[in-house]
Order: sequence, then structure tokens, then C-alpha cells
Amino acid sequence: MMLGSVLNPINSTIIAVALVPVGRALGAPVSQTAWLVSALYLATAIGQPVVGRLIDIFGPRRLFLLSTGLVGLAGVVGTLAPNLGVLIGARVLLGFGTCAGYPAAMALVRSEAERTGRDSPGGVLTALAVANQTIAVVGPLLGGLLIGLGGWRTTFALNVPLAAAAVLLGFLRLPRTAGTGASRRRGRLSAQLDLPGMGLFAVMLISLLLFLMNLHLRDWYLLVIAVVMGAAFAVRELRAATPFIDLRVLGGNTPLLITYGRALVAYVVAYSFLYGFTQWTEEGFGLSPFHAGLVQIPMFLLAIGVSVVSGRRKGVRGKLLVGAAGQIVACVVMLTLTGESPVWMLVLVALIFGVPQGLNNLALQNSVYFQSDPERTASSAGLLRTFAYIGSMVASATAAASFGQRADTGGMHELAWVMLGAGVLYLLLTAFDRTVGRVGIPPAK
Repeated sequence: MMLGSVLNPINSTIIAVALVPVGRALGAPVSQTAWLVSALYLATAIGQPVVGRLIDIFGPRRLFLLSTGLVGLAGVVGTLAPNLGVLIGARVLLGFGTCAGYPAAMALVRSEAERTGRDSPGGVLTALAVANQTIAVVGPLLGGLLIGLGGWRTTFALNVPLAAAAVLLGFLRLPRTAGTGASRRRGRLSAQLDLPGMGLFAVMLISLLLFLMNLHLRDWYLLVIAVVMGAAFAVRELRAATPFIDLRVLGGNTPLLITYGRALVAYVVAYSFLYGFTQWTEEGFGLSPFHAGLVQIPMFLLAIGVSVVSGRRKGVRGKLLVGAAGQIVACVVMLTLTGESPVWMLVLVALIFGVPQGLNNLALQNSVYFQSDPERTASSAGLLRTFAYIGSMVASATAAASFGQRADTGGMHELAWVMLGAGVLYLLLTAFDRTVGRVGIPPAK
């Protein structure tokens, strides 16, 4: 469960220190290398809920093995890529390949809770969050080390042994069980899958994310396509016997919808820092990829400690409020940084970001587990990642627009103002949401 769920975050963090070396090697500016980030999240934003729904129907085993095998293939393609286009294609494969890990893990947690009659997965959910945080610690540092030893291609080659280990463990350990959803027992396969709904959802997301990646009035038609496809998707899902995303249930689940919105703005801040700030430390501040990775280490180490300590406590409201405050403070400090700032100021920003990094991920994950329909745990978890990746798309587009051809200090400050606005919105979504106070707290007997 842990190895499968971390394949995506390790590829998210390791690319942060590889963007500048890739751009230099292939002659691509920041605005083009941003597609290496966007391509993975575009694929994953579409694939997570689709694969999650398939896991609900068929169980996690076969989807996990198939998807994780794609990660190894993507590693080979990326290692041998002759140009940026092929490299972007490898990142798309990585996006689809990492889609099964997290939904499969959440589905297994739910099925074990039902099997044992102990619906108290706090320890397991905390372990998953800590595993992701640990990989986030290793990612930038390992990326810098690999680049120093063998160049940026080694960051793609790493996926081959990781995928092989995940497939082997999945083959040996994942239970040969059917899905958890009752829909697997009725109707034709095509009706269970809702292929038209999946297709409309994919076109809607592709159009929206392509518009967000390169915000410009000349691309207005992409936004129109997204709106039209969204309307068609809503009509289809409301009429389908077994919808891909049950909008009738989801529409009546306001707390879960707010959680998705909260995830979107939280990840705008998180990924803007991960990619935008890291690029600035290399180009605007002058650090090497390895040292840029070292600067991120305090954030992730503190995030692990925060996750472990807070994971023992029930409830999520306090975690979300402190996480929101941490984001705002960190963004304000970012606005004071220049190319002449001492290195300890960079470390201070990373440390402050460690608090929301540890609290927000865990709180959002727990919220979805308790707020979602038990028969759609995997697809609901996948949809959480979709909203997170939409946030990452906004972050990537904002970073590209702020930096242009070079990640300088002025562009970093522009990015910090956007992050600050998203942080304030996150705080408001939490402060005025009364339902979040009941998440994870058992009802009184």
C-alpha cells in the first residue's frame, strides 16, 4: 500500500530539482519545462477517479499491477528520451501508471475495516501520510544526488526498480478479492463502467487544464469546451443507472464537496512552493540542484513529525486551521526574500511550510475517508487527488506566468502573492465550515 501510494509523490518531488538541468540540456525555457509537471498531473487528474472507480468494481489487485507496470515502462522511455516531447510523453505514462496506488490503498483500508469490524483506521491513514511525507523528504535530495552522479536521466531510470518492487509485492501480497461496490454484481460491464461518463469527464478536464496551463484570451474556446462538456457530463451522470461519479449522492454531500474545494486551494499553495520556490532557489538564488533539494529537507522532516504527532488525535478542524495559518505566515515570509537573503531565511520558509504540509495532507485524507460513501471509497479518494492535481495545474501555470523565461526574484514575489491569496481562501473555507468539526469524532453513545 505504502510503496504504491508513494510512486506519484516521489515523481512529483524529484522533478522539482530536475527542471532546470533538463531545460539546460534540451534548450527549453521555464515555460516549456513546466509541461513536465503539468503532463503528469493532467494524466493523473483524469486517471485517478477513473482507476478508482475500476477498483471499486473489480478490486485493487489487477488495477494496481497493470498501472504500476506502466511506471516501469515510463521510466525506460524517460531515460532514453531524445527530446522534450518524448520526455513529456514519459511523464504522461507516469501519471497514468501512478493512478492506482492511492485509491487501492484507501479501498484496502475500507475493506479491512469492514472485515474486522474495526472502523478506526487512524493509524493506517497516518502511516500512509507519513510514508508520502518521507518520500517527499527523499525526493528533492535524492534527485539532486542522482543528477550529480549521472545527470537528469537517472531521475527517470529510478522508476524501473521502484515499479518492479511494487509489482512484485502487489503480486505476492494483494488479496485476490472482488471490489467493494455493490455495482459490480449487477448489469452489463459497460453499464457498470459508464464509459460515456468517463469520456465526457476526461474531455472536460483536459480542456480545463489546458486552459489553466497557458492562461490567455486566445484560448477562450478551451474554457467553452470545458463548460459544455461539464454540462453534458452532469446530464449524463444524473440519468445513468450506475454513474461514474454519482452526482446525486455527491451533490447532497456538501461536506465532501467543501473538502474537495479545500484540497484544490491547499495544493495551489503547496505545489507553487514545491516547484516555483525550488526553481527560484536554483536560478534566482544560485543554488545547485543538490543544495536546492537540501533546502526542502527541513520542511518535509518537520511535516513527518507533525503528521505523527497530530495523527494520534481525532478530529481535523484544528489541524486544518493551524495548517491554514502556517501557509499564510510562510507566504508572507517569502515576500521578504531576495537574491541577497541569507540561506537560513530559505530554511526558515521551508520549516514554516512543514507545519501545513504535515497537517493538511493528513486532515484532507481523513476527511474524505469519513465523508465519502463506503462503496465509493476508492473513486472518492481518486477524486480528492484530481482536485489536488487541478490545484497543481493552477500552481504550475502561475509559476510559468510569473517567471517567464527565468525564475527571478520578482517572479517569485508575484507567485507568493497568488499563494497568499489561496492561503487566505483556504482559511475561510475552513473557518466557516461547521461540519468539519465532526469529522473523525465518533458519535456519543
